[in-house]
Order: sequence, then C-alpha cells, then structure tokens
Amino acid sequence: MTDLPRHRHSEFLRAELPLPGGLILDVGCGEGGLVRFLTREGARVVGLECSAVQLRRAGAAPRLGGESYVFGQGEDLPFEDRSFDAVVFSNSLHHVAPERMDRALTEAGRVLRPGGLLYVAEPLAEGPLFELMLPVEDETAVRAAACAALQRRAQPPVFDGLREIRYVAAAKYRDFEAFKAQVLGVDPARRTAFEAAEDKLRAGFRKAAVLRDAAAFIDQPFRLTLSRRCGTD
Repeated sequence: MTDLPRHRHSEFLRAELPLPGGLILDVGCGEGGLVRFLTREGARVVGLECSAVQLRRAGAAPRLGGESYVFGQGEDLPFEDRSFDAVVFSNSLHHVAPERMDRALTEAGRVLRPGGLLYVAEPLAEGPLFELMLPVEDETAVRAAACAALQRRAQPPVFDGLREIRYVAAAKYRDFEAFKAQVLGVDPARRTAFEAAEDKLRAGFRKAAVLRDAAAFIDQPFRLTLSRRCGTD
C-alpha cells in the first residue's frame, strides 16, 4: 500500500465521468453523498439503493438539482436499455451477492449507451481501514469476487477492455460515533459483531485515524476499473 499514490476520489470522478451534463446512474448510492456531489458538478444523476432506510435518508436531503432516487438492486436494474452515459459502482459492487455480481455487470452494460462508461471503485482487502473492520466483517472473499467478476464481464464483446488505477484514499469521519453510524448504516446486521468488539474498535480507530481539521481520516487503498460499452449509436 505504501507504494500507491494518494488521491481523492473526486479527482477521478471529475476526470473520467461525463461532467457536466451526463446522465449517470449511481448503483448502491446509500444516503446519496455521491449523487449530490455529481449533481453539484453538473451531472443528471439517478441513485439506486436497495436499503429502504438509506433511501429515505437520501431522499430527505435538500435537493441540489434534478437528482432522483430509485429503490432497486444492481442485478435487476429498473431502467430501459441504453439509458445512461455512465454507470458507477462506488464501494458497492462487493455488496452484491457473489453469485449475482456477473448479472449486475451485465445489467450495467444493458442500460449503458454505446460508448458509455462503467466506473467501478472497489476497496482492496488491505490497509488501515480494512484492518480496523476485521472484527466486524472480513470482506477479503467478496472483494476478490468483485475483482474476478470485473475481469470476466467488463470485457469484449460487451465492454471495450479494462483500465485499472490503484490509489490510496482517506475515509473521513467526524469521530468514532460517525464511523459506527456509517458502518451500521451500510449493513444493520453488523450491529451484534460491532457492539461485541466495540472497545477494540475504539482503540483501533484511535490508532488508525489521522486527526486534522476537527475530523479523523483513515487510509484505504482502492482499485478503480474503467471500461467503455462497445458499439456506436
């Protein structure tokens, strides 16, 4: 990890996505943070989320433009063929059941316009944040499954090859309680394991976090995979 360059996610989002003006689908949008960021950048954005709780929170945020939120799952997208200029999985593909990841990528290809971009940012199974989370959940296998699915599906004849970028980004939290809320918001089923290991997690958070500007930052290495939908209009 120490050899990887350090970047903000926003650098790649701005450089690679069709901003402004593009119609973008954020699969697994959670509480809508990325949807709002892309909307501020001038995109037209649809956020898809399978958690009703997170979807309500996303919908309750003040509107910034024409963004919208839809209940649904990545492996069964409720959209017409060739609808979007880009489909984004930001820290979300590994939350799809492994046996359904191929289907989710097939669905992404279906709803992308020819030449549209598949943008997948996945955390690697290493680094301070990954290690901090191990008492709650070991995602080594599902993160590897997401990478394998991309190698199988984000290729011809549907997609035009793969481009990968590896980098380290820092997750930002107000404090430990904000970290806990984010972890449990993604998956409420983690609560029992989290609370059983809470003292250890608090100590690990203090050790891993870099404090600055009244916030805590914890490093996580990522793999960004980019591929274009084959064909022309």
